[in-house]
Amino acid sequence: MMAAVQFICAKIGMVSGMGLGGVLRKHYPRWVAYLAISLLVIANTINAGTDIGAIAAAINLLVPIPALMLVIPVAVLIVTLQIWGSYALIVRTFKWLTLSLFAYIAAAIFAKPHWGEVLKATLIPTVRLDNRYLTTLLAILGTTITPYLFFWQASQEVEEELKMGRKTLEEREGATDRELKIAELDVDVGMIFASVVFYFVILASAATLHTTGRTDIQSATDAAQALRPLSGPAASILFSLGLIGSGLLAVPVLTGSSAYAICEASKWKYGLNEKLRGAPRFYAIIAVSTLIGLLINFWKIPPVKALFWTAVINGVLAPPLLVVIMLVANNRNVMGDRVNGRLANFLGWATAAIMFAAAVGMFLTWGK
Repeated sequence: MMAAVQFICAKIGMVSGMGLGGVLRKHYPRWVAYLAISLLVIANTINAGTDIGAIAAAINLLVPIPALMLVIPVAVLIVTLQIWGSYALIVRTFKWLTLSLFAYIAAAIFAKPHWGEVLKATLIPTVRLDNRYLTTLLAILGTTITPYLFFWQASQEVEEELKMGRKTLEEREGATDRELKIAELDVDVGMIFASVVFYFVILASAATLHTTGRTDIQSATDAAQALRPLSGPAASILFSLGLIGSGLLAVPVLTGSSAYAICEASKWKYGLNEKLRGAPRFYAIIAVSTLIGLLINFWKIPPVKALFWTAVINGVLAPPLLVVIMLVANNRNVMGDRVNGRLANFLGWATAAIMFAAAVGMFLTWGK
């Protein structure tokens, strides 16, 4: 489902020559674009703030500096990279940071789970229909098939074309079979890697925290400290490194996707390819989103709860956005003869239906 949705978003960006915000503004009522983008920005800002706090907490586990003192330097570092770093530098940085995610795989192995039980539970999952289960399921869907990645994927395809010198919309419109095949392979590899990492995050938590009843984790510090006596210092260090790497990957994508969406819908100049003076509003949105997110850490909201409920919000927001994306992907005025085929339509609509069902199930069982 992740691969299908991300490829559809990539194809929209490649064929239309615009990000999702621009497509919604040009081809659909203004209220559709503004409502979707407003909800996206709120969820992204909360998510970015809690990720900044998680990075600071993880650094605190490696260096004895209070986490709150690290929040501001972490935020400044991220914004500085986005504003003054070149697009090529940002891409290279992101690629190297993905290596840090292998730390989660190592942490799971150091936890020494019972591999027979792991295999059984992987192939035969437990399914319940109570509110706690459905809310968690929606959060998992919302943190993987997530709205900010819809906007980011389409916008990054446009960025790549701008990098190739296709400055005008007419030059960017359309995509060859080869270009689409490359994009499909790129998305498939990325989503497989993301799923493998996510699997080992769950496994590391299940094999340590869950099996010993340590399920009331409120912060990254709580998680890493709880891991240390259960699976040794190596797993705790690896968990911390994974958290730092994943946070540094996530925050620029969250604030950047908000900036792309707002600027595209408002017809403002945008893009990480642009210098500060060339797209001041784009970078101002990134800076303000990061600042507001940073302040969340001083409100003493438990970061794990904040991340969880942000994922739930994303899970509620994603299904209607997926419907819009599917309509765009089948609109010949936008896509020409590159509208979705049968398989893409089946997977895309099935994903929207499953996420709608999870959201409705959560609300119907609320309080039960």
